[in-house]
Amino acid sequence: MPTPLWIQRLKNKWNLKSPFQVVIVLIVFACTGFTVLFIKEPIMKWLSGNEESSTVGTVLYYIFILPLYNVLLLAYGFIFGQFDFFWQFERRFFNRITNKFKNKQ
Repeated sequence: MPTPLWIQRLKNKWNLKSPFQVVIVLIVFACTGFTVLFIKEPIMKWLSGNEESSTVGTVLYYIFILPLYNVLLLAYGFIFGQFDFFWQFERRFFNRITNKFKNKQ
């Protein structure tokens, strides 16, 4: 069975070795996203207190969730044997962020 074109494109873009590795990487992204989805409500309750929803709580959630998402991504990458890929992915991500701030100054 031939490899679908979209998997081949991701394999080339991410410099992966096999279509199976692409699927594992996508599973890691999915697990990380679902984990963030499941922990959102408890975190929002903790940040907002007894209020239903607050702007401050929402802003704090987005500030806290970025580093937490990255840690979860590395943890799931480790569990699924793709830590090296996700470590490089995180390095590129943070380099892009720091370069944005450097260019503004």
